[in-house]
Amino acid sequence: MAKRQDASTGQIVDDGQPAAEAPKEKLVDGKPVMSLKVYSPFHVYYNEEAFSLSAENATGPFDVLPHHHNFISLLTSCEMHVAAPSGNKRIRIAGGLLHVHQDTVRVFLDV
Repeated sequence: MAKRQDASTGQIVDDGQPAAEAPKEKLVDGKPVMSLKVYSPFHVYYNEEAFSLSAENATGPFDVLPHHHNFISLLTSCEMHVAAPSGNKRIRIAGGLLHVHQDTVRVFLDV
């Protein structure tokens, strides 16, 4: 059974529900990967698994790795770097919207 902390008392209680199973981790060559799609309304630039994505937003450069927290960010003009099992790739962008959710990364360009 799953355990949780009661919000009003702070005590640990059994909620009577079966514990949720953790999602299976995707591995390629023993390394965790995430699903990455980079696209615009008329062209798909990348749609494969990736080890990491490096890009820039208004606060500076950042990386997204498998198991990254969920978030959304506006991207600034930069050269995105994708580390992938099929080889590294660079994608020059003028800006876009990045969405990370449960090891799935979507980059919308020209929006």
